[in-house]
Amino acid sequence: MSDGPNGHLTKTKPFKGIGEKLVNASETHADHSGERPIVDPGDAQWLQDIDGATNLVELFLMRADQKGDAPFLGRKQDGKWVTQSWAKTAEQVCLLAESLRGLGLNEGDRVAIVSENRPEWCVADIAVMAAGCISVPTYITNTERDHAHILDNSGARAVIVSTEKLLGPVVGAIGRTGIADHVIGIEDLHRKQSGSFDYHNWADLLTGDTKAARAAVDARIAGIAREDTACLIYTSGTGGAPRGVKQHHGSILCNIAGAAEILITDFGIEDERFLSFLPLSHAYEHTGGQYLPISVGAEIFYSEGLEKLASNIEETRPTIMVVVPRLFEVLRTRIMKQIEKQGKVANFMMDSALKISENSKDGKKRKRDRPLDFLVGKTLRPKIRQKFGGRIKAMVSGGAPLNPEVGNFFEAMGLTMLQGYGQTEAGPVMSCNRPAAGLKMDTVGPPMRGVEIKIAEDGEILCRGELVMHGYWRNDAETARTIQNGWLHTGDIGHLDEAGRIVITDRKKDMIVNDKGDNVAPQKIEGMLTLQPEIAQAMVSGDKRPYVVGLIVPDAEWALEWARANDEKYDLQALQDLPAFKQAVRKALDRTNSDLSVVEKVRKFEFADEAFSIENEEMTPSMKIRRHKIRDRYQDRIDGMYRP
Repeated sequence: MSDGPNGHLTKTKPFKGIGEKLVNASETHADHSGERPIVDPGDAQWLQDIDGATNLVELFLMRADQKGDAPFLGRKQDGKWVTQSWAKTAEQVCLLAESLRGLGLNEGDRVAIVSENRPEWCVADIAVMAAGCISVPTYITNTERDHAHILDNSGARAVIVSTEKLLGPVVGAIGRTGIADHVIGIEDLHRKQSGSFDYHNWADLLTGDTKAARAAVDARIAGIAREDTACLIYTSGTGGAPRGVKQHHGSILCNIAGAAEILITDFGIEDERFLSFLPLSHAYEHTGGQYLPISVGAEIFYSEGLEKLASNIEETRPTIMVVVPRLFEVLRTRIMKQIEKQGKVANFMMDSALKISENSKDGKKRKRDRPLDFLVGKTLRPKIRQKFGGRIKAMVSGGAPLNPEVGNFFEAMGLTMLQGYGQTEAGPVMSCNRPAAGLKMDTVGPPMRGVEIKIAEDGEILCRGELVMHGYWRNDAETARTIQNGWLHTGDIGHLDEAGRIVITDRKKDMIVNDKGDNVAPQKIEGMLTLQPEIAQAMVSGDKRPYVVGLIVPDAEWALEWARANDEKYDLQALQDLPAFKQAVRKALDRTNSDLSVVEKVRKFEFADEAFSIENEEMTPSMKIRRHKIRDRYQDRIDGMYRP
């Protein structure tokens, strides 16, 4: 690997081995790749194909030609899981691409996608790129104002919308901005009057000569290079208005090559199936839940949503899942409660599994623990694995920091957890834990293939490589601030451990600096608080203050049990006014504080009025809290905790 134009990493020779990565701890590059495992030549070919692709459409069509009538995209219809083939999907992609051109869309035009996860989402995204246009994924939770911002900023000429419910805010946003000439309805949206835009039905655009459409697409994508913009992914806005990240084809190809290498070398590839759950408008799912499975010829099944996720996992039996930490925390709590109800033997097995995991070092168990580990492996772990379909190779956590205790829990239960790290501006994955490198849950693993990492003097993590974005759409000033001399300034604080794995301390801009100048990492404290059964959500504060305080959302299930045990009517708001209830929650803080340093301890707390959610704009769609929104709402309450 060598430095190429604009500080990006470029290949200087054909792919020869698996496991190449660059790490920079200061100014000197250190190679921590270790021995490269022997890889089946057939598996290695997957990676060579990714390396050789010039754009995402080319890679998809290559896989579609190889897989033919094999199942590709799955969804649940009328109570049954049904699939459509790779060949059928490729036909739809090419027909839609040519229809988009027929509407007058040209190279570089932006097309927004407003849809829940479904097969048509994948078809639309690839078809937009196959038309030479730029895909603009947007969240289905967006308000009319959110859509207006994205339409205005991106200048999208068309919007693909899935349902009548989602159409309303889009039409309002088009009315506000006057932007978008075309709206395409995936379902029949029964439009009697389209207004300032032309309305088109999805099915009508999937007609025509399939061979001619494929030939036209092949000719067009021959001119699309890795450095060309593939999509604008709008950041979820934890700190303000979303910015459009220009992800180029090479950025995503570099990302999926690094992820595919881990899959190949650590697990091998055979009949892979991904269950898509996170919003495809999020860079993490867009890359990891769509283009990674495409790159290795895997099936993608689309979940019916959070309330049916557990049953969907059992039914679809995925091999890989890409999930955010909050979901793992919820699943951990549910599993622990189920085991607790099963009696002493089950609880003994769970406690034993956790102790064995605690005593392990880099994933290796002590010799003295092996007999008990064997017993746990024959009794408890198979039951847990069955709850996840029985075929899970790995669950990948990203989008926010994973509490090590949560990761260790799933490892103890026999489920391999890989914590990744990155951000939308880097495609989005920079590093990932992996068994071959030694799993260590308080790290986010070594940098992936093709990624350079170095730590700045102030502790900020910097990243360089083909995966780094080409900038923010129509925002040169912010681009210049974020990318300097080819290095992406992540805004995260951390260091590299002795094995070259990244250890993240906190967000640079979220770091609490108290009135004595001590640095306090809020995410660490919040993660520890939400592991307590009494606490569902937490946000701590204390910048330029003498101590840390917290806003707490009690766990509803725990509160119900407490109300019954204390002969109180269950009303979460009313319970929060009871001194005894607050004292019970206080005990959870005290337990957490016992594991914190003096400056980190949460001295006082108050309850939030309601749960932090996407709907009240206090969480992003990837389940990260939006601190500025919560502070704006509760500033008086926070200030009150510092009054005598």
